[in-house]
Amino acid sequence: MLEAIAGDAAAIAQFGTFLEMTQPEIFEAVQDDALLSASFWVNIALAGLSILLFVYMGRNVKDPRAQLIFVATLMVPLVSISSYTGLVSGLTISFLEMPAGHALAGEEVLTMWGRYLTWALSTPMILLALGLLAGSNATDLFTILVADISMCVTGLAAALTVSSHGLRWFWYFISCMFFLVVLYVLLVKWPEDAKANGTAEIFNTLKILTVAMWLGYPIFWALGAEGIAVLDVAITSWAYSGLDIVAKYIFAFLLLNWVAKNESVIADMPSVGVDRSGASGAAPADD
Repeated sequence: MLEAIAGDAAAIAQFGTFLEMTQPEIFEAVQDDALLSASFWVNIALAGLSILLFVYMGRNVKDPRAQLIFVATLMVPLVSISSYTGLVSGLTISFLEMPAGHALAGEEVLTMWGRYLTWALSTPMILLALGLLAGSNATDLFTILVADISMCVTGLAAALTVSSHGLRWFWYFISCMFFLVVLYVLLVKWPEDAKANGTAEIFNTLKILTVAMWLGYPIFWALGAEGIAVLDVAITSWAYSGLDIVAKYIFAFLLLNWVAKNESVIADMPSVGVDRSGASGAAPADD
């Protein structure tokens, strides 16, 4: 009996030490997993190259609306390079004990909560750029941005909740409800705006790309260690990183390349406050 108690005490002490890992120890743990570490470093490199490329692509853009699209889009790799540096350094990673009912109940799972900060800051910039491209009115733009940020914040809550397995999935459900609002504006509202403003072809391409990639995030969350744990942490991280590469850098290149070549189309659009019928009374943008 005494040996069993001593063994349990040792296990608890070791468990507590593991959960309270210092940042250098987390950094070493990340570097020791080559697959996990590579999923961060590849994105740091691609984000850095994207920043340089996008600045070069926008060097001759003069129209204020086109410039705003460039600035919003440029923020995406800027946020990403900062976020992935936080992940690879161990600054925005923690080990959390999964609650009862989870597939890994009682185990310490590496949680990359810094990704949610990235999404909360970068995805609104993607949507802002898309809204400006489509010629969105202010109401739709405000609605989708608030829903998007709420989606990311509630997703973070799902990842960090360890008090109840059921509450983790309830947070996940709330996040998905906000995602449906984002999809509604992207798929129903903005295509009409883009058609009216002459940007439908490029908007529809980017819309399909965005929706297809963004659907992957909740799917991999559910399959990964934070969900039902079919996929391990490194594979899940690579899934997220792969989605980021397409949804951010490739998306941004396609958008900015089109805007740079069709600046006159952007310049002829009404200001953000004008709806499709032009009934809002806001003044049109200067030519």
